[in-house]
Amino acid sequence: MFSSIGMTAIIGMISHLIFIYITWRAVTTINIDPLIRKGREAEAKVLIVFIAIFIGTGVSRFFLDFIQWSQDLMYLFQ
Repeated sequence: MFSSIGMTAIIGMISHLIFIYITWRAVTTINIDPLIRKGREAEAKVLIVFIAIFIGTGVSRFFLDFIQWSQDLMYLFQ
């Protein structure tokens, strides 16, 4: 039982990191230079990281939930 919980935790952590990375790559392709004030480049980079974390974890949570729901469907027919 505990190994199952541990595996779920590892899969969740890896999923979040992968989707955060994919989102970060996608967000960095957007040209936000016209929106950044001079001298505020560091804050803009932090904002991009936060946006990537926010979107990436949301997408990861969706996929993890969807996988869990599809596994739980077998209980519908018992």
